[in-house]
Order: sequence, then C-alpha cells, then structure tokens
Amino acid sequence: MEQALQEKGFAFIHVKQLKDVRKTLTVFQEITNEMPVAVVCQYAKGLENNLQEYWSNGGSFPPLAQMPFFILADEKPIEDVQHFRARFRFVDDIITPNAWDHLEAKIATITKFKKISSFPAGEQQEVAAPRYTRHFLSNFMKRGLDLVVAPAILLPLLPVMLLIALLIRLESKGPVFYAATRAGRNYKVFKFYKFRTMVPDADKKLKELQHLNMYTDKKDGPVFFKVSNDPRITRLGKFLRNTSLDELPQLLNVIKGDMSLVGNRPLPLYEATTLTTDSYAERFLAPAGITGLWQVKKRGKKEMSIEERIELDISYAHQRSFRYDMWLILNTPKALVQKDDV
Repeated sequence: MEQALQEKGFAFIHVKQLKDVRKTLTVFQEITNEMPVAVVCQYAKGLENNLQEYWSNGGSFPPLAQMPFFILADEKPIEDVQHFRARFRFVDDIITPNAWDHLEAKIATITKFKKISSFPAGEQQEVAAPRYTRHFLSNFMKRGLDLVVAPAILLPLLPVMLLIALLIRLESKGPVFYAATRAGRNYKVFKFYKFRTMVPDADKKLKELQHLNMYTDKKDGPVFFKVSNDPRITRLGKFLRNTSLDELPQLLNVIKGDMSLVGNRPLPLYEATTLTTDSYAERFLAPAGITGLWQVKKRGKKEMSIEERIELDISYAHQRSFRYDMWLILNTPKALVQKDDV
C-alpha cells in the first residue's frame, strides 16, 4: 500500500495499529496544525476486532468521525459486505488497488457528505430543501422491490436480449455489451452494463464531438456531455436507445446491488469528479438507478440545462421514499420512447 501511495503522489502517515490512529493524528495536528484528509486501512484477518477497538479508542472523536474511512483489500475479501457495513457504519467504502486513480475525487465527495450530515439543526433549517433522513423500512422495501422486480423482468426477456446481442454482432464488430466505470451513491464506483449502441471506438471520438455538446462548456463547475443525433450511434443502437432496450443489462447491476430500479443516474467519472462542491454533492446521497426523477420529467428534451438536471437529482435525494419510487416507476413507461436521439 505504501508503495502505491508513493507512486500516485499521495503524502501519508503510516500507523501500525488502528488503536493508535487518534493519538498519532493528535500529535501530528499539534505539530503541523493540519489533519490528513482520509484514513486508509489495509485489510487483514481479524480486522473486525481491530475496527471495534479503533472506534472505542477514538474513532468517534469528531475530527476522525468526519474523515473518510476506507478499507483497502483484494477482490471480495468480505463475504457479507452488507452485514459488515451495517456493523461498522463509519467505514465509507471498501476499495481495491485499482481505486487509486479516482481516490482523490472519492475523498472529496465523501468529505462533502459528512459535512452535510453534520450540519447543526439551526443551519439545516436555513436550507431551502429538507435533508433526507434514512428510514430503515423504506430502504428495506426498496431493496426488496429491486430483488423481486429485476429478476421478474430479466428472465422473461432473456430471448429478446439474446436476439439483440445477435443483431449487434451482425451489424458491427466489437463487444455486445458496453461496460463502463460509473460513480453511484456515495461515489461508489462500479462496472455499469448496457447493450453497445455505438461504434466500437466511440470513446476515442469524444473530443472530436465536444463542439456538439448540448450542455454549455464551462471551465469551472459541473461537466456533462450529450450530443443530439450522435454520429457514433449505429442504426440498431438508435432503435435500442429510443426504446430503452439498451438498458436491459442494467438489471444485472440492480440484482448485484450496484444500482436500484429508481435513483439518480450513475455518472462517468469525468462528470462525477466535477460534482464535489456543496452545491452539487448531495445528488450522490441517493442510490444509482435505472430510472429517476429527471428521466420521467425531462427525458429526451433538448432544453434541459446542467443546473436543472442536478436540481432534479438533488430533489430526488431529499424526497426519496418507497412511495415516491412507486410513483416514478408508474410514470416511467410514458418516458420510455424519446422524442429526440440523445
């Protein structure tokens, strides 16, 4: 881990025992009047006991409690991740060695979340929109709906998906699926699946199409990219997008728990890394989803601005509930057929 941190240009303090983190950082703060931006803990057997001891011996200390806490591990070292995260709520994410490239953005985003959640009640009342408070029953019902509906849709449509896969291979060379790294809730990064609707080298042509971007190109602030009648889209891809059939593989992401049926769209990292300010970071408080508020209200409409899209995402993050999700699901069919090739 230390070598990887050095190679990526991170400055760090090495502490051998978790229980000594608070003491070490207190001394460091007294000397430098600064604090590190995050804690990264190397996974090892018996870590659970050490994590409990860490929290008991100072992890709840405000400067540490507001600091992002990551566990660095190899692929899937923890069998029941949900149980683990429920037991150790101060653990913000379990990362793997391939996370170094976007760790800085992840730290920035989670830090914003923790600042938001730690606002005093008086400050919260001054905010225009109410902060979302987690409700266990609503979250439980939402996940239950995902696990029931996603397989129920996926299994009957397998023949259709096989036909789509065959047609994609016949139309153009390249993979059937488009797998991209996306950022979801709490900046969790995962592999996002869709049927490929563009030419195989579409990502390499992104810079060539910047002048066609429907969103205003700003030097500072959020960055989104969307092109009307994108020339990279294949003929079959145009049909798949207009009917939303290209999104069927995302049901696998829902079953895996990367996404939900309803939520804010997971963003490419180049977009997500521009949404770490107080004004925008709240949209990541909601889970990633296949459909959501802005898809229902604004899908396929050219006039939607960056600010309007983000406002809708933040609005959903504030208001989301199982009942609200059901309303969005019922209103999604009307938005499935787009009015524009975007």
